[in-house]
Amino acid sequence: MKDVCQDIALRYQMHFLEIGTDNDHVHFLIQSVPTYAPTKIARIVKSITAREIFARVPEVKKQLWGGEFWTDDHYISTVGRNRSESAVTEYVKNQGIEREYVRLHQEQPTLF
Repeated sequence: MKDVCQDIALRYQMHFLEIGTDNDHVHFLIQSVPTYAPTKIARIVKSITAREIFARVPEVKKQLWGGEFWTDDHYISTVGRNRSESAVTEYVKNQGIEREYVRLHQEQPTLF
């Protein structure tokens, strides 16, 4: 997952600040250029990661209900005047049970 996300970051001007998992969720904290709408970022990440995981580990698709890697659901929050980066980071970290959350990747924010 981390390798796929790093490829996405290079291609689409995104910076994955944190990638983590718990029981049945993946959490991304992503910094991107303002020209991408948050829903476009979610669509890019979900479509490319699913395609790459199925290509690298084909048996995963057989184990999934309906052969879909991601659900249609997602939660998006942006950082700006009314919401700080630390608040969003804490939200991501507090999803799921703490002892089940596994941080796969972490970086510091950058300027594009």
